[in-house]
Amino acid sequence: MPELPEAETIARGLDAAVTGATIRGIDVRLRKIVHAPRGVDFSRALIGDRIERVTRRGKYVVIELRSGRRLVVGLRMTGRLVVGNGREPAGTHVVVHLSGKRTLRFADVRTFGRMRLVERGESWDEALGVEPLGATFTVEAFAGMLAGRKTPVKVLLLDQHRIAGIGNIYACEALWRAGIRPSRSSRTVTKAAAARLHRAVIDVLAEAIALGGSSIDDYVDAQGAQGAFQAVLSVYGRRDVPCPRCGKLIVRTMLRQRGTWWCRGCQR
Repeated sequence: MPELPEAETIARGLDAAVTGATIRGIDVRLRKIVHAPRGVDFSRALIGDRIERVTRRGKYVVIELRSGRRLVVGLRMTGRLVVGNGREPAGTHVVVHLSGKRTLRFADVRTFGRMRLVERGESWDEALGVEPLGATFTVEAFAGMLAGRKTPVKVLLLDQHRIAGIGNIYACEALWRAGIRPSRSSRTVTKAAAARLHRAVIDVLAEAIALGGSSIDDYVDAQGAQGAFQAVLSVYGRRDVPCPRCGKLIVRTMLRQRGTWWCRGCQR
């Protein structure tokens, strides 16, 4: 947490709120949070630059600047990016002062998140896989990822080197929608099942974005508001609740050290 829908929601909110703003100053309260190229002072390099737009790549929020530099923010488990001059979120480690008396605050109570300054032309996302909501995430491409691999299908969905942005919540939900057991070997997934799962991944991510993401634990959007998709989750976090499809109780098992929620009755 946050995953692709949460990062997308935050990016859209920031794009609407801070695009066109000039960075007037930066307060860094915890140095390990920020990273810059060798020999570059993080704060000095950003002062005076203008925000051109805010986008997303995988689970990362990307603030694109007029200079060609980018500020890449990895929220990790509990990171927040919030605009406004109201009460500071707990664990605020970086405050970006913007024109128009606005501020952008990065908070992370567990301090796993990072803000990285990327130079113009520098490649930073080569290790990230295909975007699941992009044109290159086709049924054929997805089936190719599954073919010949013994890896459990849920583990493959979580592999950021193959598909960028899917985390535990949406992997569990997509597998339930497709009726596929999370521990099933990827190579045993039929073409028909792969097509169902491909569709389920796209649908669940799009629906979650439409509802502003899932506010589980610390997630809020750029304005500090919670998402609503957690209210319509079918399996994630719902152990011992009847399956919405077949009525059997949802179970929680561990798969590669990750909690996994699924239905023994209709996920084969």
